[in-house]
Amino acid sequence: MRDSIQDVLHFWFEETVPSQWFQVSDVFDEMVRDRFSGLYQMALNGVCDEWARDVDGALALVLIFDQFPRNMFRDLPQSFATDDRARDVSRKVIDLGYDHLVGVAKRRFFYLPFEHSEDIEDQKTSLILFEKMRDEEPLSYDYALRHYKIIERFGRFPHRNSILGRENTAEERQFLDEYGRGF
Repeated sequence: MRDSIQDVLHFWFEETVPSQWFQVSDVFDEMVRDRFSGLYQMALNGVCDEWARDVDGALALVLIFDQFPRNMFRDLPQSFATDDRARDVSRKVIDLGYDHLVGVAKRRFFYLPFEHSEDIEDQKTSLILFEKMRDEEPLSYDYALRHYKIIERFGRFPHRNSILGRENTAEERQFLDEYGRGF
């Protein structure tokens, strides 16, 4: 299983570049799906739970539960289905101080599950965490603040509404028309 951990980390941090992580790309989505859908299913079934015992394994799990579904299941409800699992792993890592055992480029992925949450308390946690690395990663804090403001205003991410079968309010429709996702 250590090989699988290293495969996830090597793919994300060595084979790909940051511009691929956050942009919509059918090619990249397919690459993640083809390479990691089996591992995602294993993690979903608890086979990889012991990975959370060390920082590399925990980081791989967070990527599998938070980032990979956004690529594998883009525009489907499943893209958010394991957000809570990613947050649980991240919370344990942060509580143990393991997030400071990696550089900021990797650390941000322990914090993103809070930024991706529609819970205002998680959003507040996201701001606190990203504030601590603001000097090294100012854009990460800016994105965290944008996410926070959307949740503060709407209590949810309006761009997810159509994916999750939720009705948009008039205010949400106007926001989407003006700003798209808003971040």
